[in-house]
Amino acid sequence: MDFDPDSPWRLHPQVAVRPEPFGALLYHFGTRKLSFLKNRTVVEVVQALPQYPSATAALRAAGVEEAGPYTKALAALARSQMLVRP
Repeated sequence: MDFDPDSPWRLHPQVAVRPEPFGALLYHFGTRKLSFLKNRTVVEVVQALPQYPSATAALRAAGVEEAGPYTKALAALARSQMLVRP
């Protein structure tokens, strides 16, 4: 799946988020994939995605000025089916 940061995104309904001191673990019950989020800002953005019209808007709201690395992380989550379009 191509990741368009100007589109709305959310966690897949089968993904559980477990907060950890380093960030969070994401577990997809459908694919049985596990992802480690080692950046708390990424965790914040992922959890806030449903509240915004786009991933770009969620990144701005989190105070992210240089979106490149964050967009790349969100794209990887979309490719692994952790994030989906609503």
